[in-house]
Amino acid sequence: MLENYYRELVCFLNAKLGNRQVAEDVVHDAYVRVLERSSDTPIEQPRAFLYRTALNLVIDGHRRNAARQNEPLEVLDAEERFSSYSPHASHDHSQRLAMVERALAELPAACRDSFLLRKLDGLSHPQIADRLGISRSLVEKHIVNAMKHCRVRMREWEAH
Repeated sequence: MLENYYRELVCFLNAKLGNRQVAEDVVHDAYVRVLERSSDTPIEQPRAFLYRTALNLVIDGHRRNAARQNEPLEVLDAEERFSSYSPHASHDHSQRLAMVERALAELPAACRDSFLLRKLDGLSHPQIADRLGISRSLVEKHIVNAMKHCRVRMREWEAH
């Protein structure tokens, strides 16, 4: 049911943000948030709920960017120095990357390929559809499913 609103929401956010790739990323994140919500209460108005979730993500992103722009350069430089060269952070990053790779390996090839072509190669949905010989809507579903699967598996592995 929620899939019906994907293109509509991307177009809406693209008009607001002026960047289709950012709009698609926000919509992917909104879908994952809605699909992973822990409440058993059914969503009475799924379209409105999805739009509100996406707009909240946009607002959160703007707030983060605004906060980062107001920080003194010395603070940002120090954060970069510590996060880049910390052996612990590097080990943690390597572990998380290994978990993502394991989660992606569990996916069907078309789902994994759609996700990687989007996130690593930066291809648009129509480009991915052409390359894989599948419909654009299937590409969208594959990417959302891959994101959801990776988040669920990472949570499971981090809990143990």
